[in-house]
Amino acid sequence: MTDAFPATLTGPTSKERKYDRQLRLWAATGQQALEDSRVLLVNSDGPLGQHSTGVSGVAGVETLKNLVLPGIGGFTIVDPATVTESDLGVNFFLEEESLGKSRAEETCRLLRELNPDVQGYHYSKRIEDLTVDPDFLPRHKLIIISGPIRRSTLAPLCWQAKQLGIPVLYLHSVGFLSTFSVQLPAEFPIVETHPDPESTQDLRLLNPWPELVAAASKLEALDTLDDHQHGHVPYILLLLHFLEQWKQTHDGSAPKNYKEKTEFREFVRGQARTSNPEGGEENFDEAVSAVLKTISPFELRSSIRDIFNMEECQQLTSASQDFWIIASAIKTFHASHGVLPLPGSLPDMKAQSADYVALQNIYKTKARQDVEEVTATVRQLESQIGRESPAILDKEIEVFCKNAAHIKVVRGRGIPQISIDSDASTLKKIRGELNSEDSLISIFIATQILDSVVDEIQSSGLENERSIDDSALWHSHTERILALLTGVDGVAVDTAAREQVGRAIKELRRAQGGELHNVSSLTGGLVAQEALKVLTRQYGPLDNTSVFDGARSRTEMYRL
Repeated sequence: MTDAFPATLTGPTSKERKYDRQLRLWAATGQQALEDSRVLLVNSDGPLGQHSTGVSGVAGVETLKNLVLPGIGGFTIVDPATVTESDLGVNFFLEEESLGKSRAEETCRLLRELNPDVQGYHYSKRIEDLTVDPDFLPRHKLIIISGPIRRSTLAPLCWQAKQLGIPVLYLHSVGFLSTFSVQLPAEFPIVETHPDPESTQDLRLLNPWPELVAAASKLEALDTLDDHQHGHVPYILLLLHFLEQWKQTHDGSAPKNYKEKTEFREFVRGQARTSNPEGGEENFDEAVSAVLKTISPFELRSSIRDIFNMEECQQLTSASQDFWIIASAIKTFHASHGVLPLPGSLPDMKAQSADYVALQNIYKTKARQDVEEVTATVRQLESQIGRESPAILDKEIEVFCKNAAHIKVVRGRGIPQISIDSDASTLKKIRGELNSEDSLISIFIATQILDSVVDEIQSSGLENERSIDDSALWHSHTERILALLTGVDGVAVDTAAREQVGRAIKELRRAQGGELHNVSSLTGGLVAQEALKVLTRQYGPLDNTSVFDGARSRTEMYRL
């Protein structure tokens, strides 16, 4: 005898109750990916000196807060600064008792209180002192850098992350303005993109399989059904039934163009009983509404075709990622059947419960058969390439098959910068955006100038003699960066564009590099949202820069 309740009577686990809302967003696979991840926050590169408020790092800590709460596996804070009075005024994860203590240690301690399941680590050192250990960076799945930070720190850190395939988020939050950019690996595949639910329903009306054809053939006696039965036939079966009738008078062809589909729609509409005492025939209305979007031959999306044609998909090796092995198996399936694996989901429809369940089982059974065929191909490929790592999980293959029509591969780019070493195409895009009268790209340019000002102050070793509000510094770096943008096409930046940049610079200088907690809190939410997409490899991450104007409550995204 056992005290355990039957599985059907047990409620959700404590973890499922704790994370209930987010599990609805990214399911158990996303949650597991989150719990397997450790995030590195580089929260400053040291103080700017006694003439400055310093870099508060509030947005970075707020970002971590939004990752600790949903259950990130662990985090590391690297911050050589000590807590100042200005920190206490804007950082909610510091206390009065924190004054003069290590900012990394204090913020780590208070963040860990939010979720005992999350491990936290801290280092009161510069990041370059830690990266001499070749095992330090690889412990992390994501690096978040809170700017401004010295170029001599940012560039090598981003380079090392790129070599290790670790995504990077670089953010600024100063006054009412904030920006952040994402650096992804060269190939960043995403399976669970979460498209519109309607777009994931592949009803296969023009490519029915035998079991579905058999179900529709039972409607030969449609006219003999009583009103209740007639008004509850699932619309999918109605469309299949009337498609066969249409083909008999159209040389065996289904409706091909808009004109024929419109005629077919009216043909279906005309089969409804107009005097059904059961309250109308909504199932026929559903069938009519579905004609245009379901009576179409299957076409492979160009983005999926591009993935199939990528070298990683065509040239598998023992080191190939799971994604590419499954994608290659899906490609084989498509070449054999002319379609992708059936997702197996059905839309809601007016039908009797027994009929709906029976139809649903037909789709689910077919979906399982497709998964089994793809799985068999995956196993063959694993054997052919001599893969030594553990076999790809069946569940992973199943999820891929369900989302096969909407997978994507993001081609990652580096953190955009305006410097003498910047790619010409990046400078052209920035210059092009600057010509737009209402663009927020001027804020991004202003933060680049701020980076240069801070870089010169810190690199000179004169932090205590030079101020972040030094007019001469701002003027020289503004002219230098605008000259780089001018050098793209030789046309000088016009007065209107200069004024846009000037307004953004004015706000950064007014704030003297300091942060407003409400703007940094909102920015931390935006950055954490992108971090969650990257860590769970779900939805579609930012590609690749976002700018926020808190004074005008506007946000824009740029692909730089």
